Amino acid sequence: MANEHNHIISTIVEHKPGVLYTVANLFRRRNFNIENISVGPAEEVGLARMTITVRGDDRTIEQVVKQLNKLIDVIKVTRLDPDHIVTRELALIKVNAPNPKVRSDLINYADIFRARVVDVSSESLMVEITGTSDKVDAFIDIMKPFGVKEVARTGITALSRGAKSAKMEE
Repeated sequence: MANEHNHIISTIVEHKPGVLYTVANLFRRRNFNIENISVGPAEEVGLARMTITVRGDDRTIEQVVKQLNKLIDVIKVTRLDPDHIVTRELALIKVNAPNPKVRSDLINYADIFRARVVDVSSESLMVEITGTSDKVDAFIDIMKPFGVKEVARTGITALSRGAKSAKMEE
């Protein structure tokens, strides 16, 4: 559909075994595709935050939110406003670096992107980069001519800007 775009949903859930499976299974049953998902402990003990990116139109996303709210282990579901959030992603990229000239070029590119070299071997270099997904994509594109050996990405994590919060009491 022409109206489809990525939506970011922040979900506070019980931090216990099986919750991720239950959420992923809901998406599978409803034939929704998760573009990416990141999960980690939340600010309150016993809870976790899932940041889920879903592609779809507004009606589809409303259905996703309604279905998530019906799950027992889900405490709160918030659709994040793309104009009022901060998003970040972390990636590790291993690139061919067969000689000092190539390593020097890679280090220069890393500096331009405010990335960090986290491992160097005689044949490769590993770079850590954080930023928006577009920034990570751009850095990977610049690395491709050098020969990208491996990429590991965390997926997007996001929070609302300012005082607004997805905490339970709100």
